Amino acid sequence: MATACRVLEQLGHTGVESFVNSGNLLFDATGRTAALEKQIRTALEAEFGFELTTFVRIRRQVQALATDKPFGTIAAGHTHFVLLTLTPLGAAERKAVEALSNDLDEVRVVGRDVHWLIRDKSSNTSLTSSAWSKALPGNPSTARNVTMVERLVTKL
Repeated sequence: MATACRVLEQLGHTGVESFVNSGNLLFDATGRTAALEKQIRTALEAEFGFELTTFVRIRRQVQALATDKPFGTIAAGHTHFVLLTLTPLGAAERKAVEALSNDLDEVRVVGRDVHWLIRDKSSNTSLTSSAWSKALPGNPSTARNVTMVERLVTKL
């Protein structure tokens, strides 16, 4: 994570810090999100020598991920994730993603991102990576536990 922080600093971003060694970096920058994602991805791939999909969210988007409660209060033993997508979902993707919902897993698109409730431990989900890939073809994503996102918001 120290190397990733250094790369962002070399790009001219300020206030760069990593968050709990989770692959999340906090930083101050100006510019369009898509341009930042491309710039950062290119620099990190050059540094590390392998492909890295990069997801950028502005402060208010991260705060919304932590405070949006599309499932209401989460019951003890259940898990709430948010899925960040590289590009905003089109109508077909929204429909395919929400169709993944079942008795164990409930999926809702909120704005640009996806909220995912697992009515159990995360290891017991019925949704596989191939199910997500089929619903989001050509649109990479990454998931974060909302509890971790809530902790991250305290650092903003």
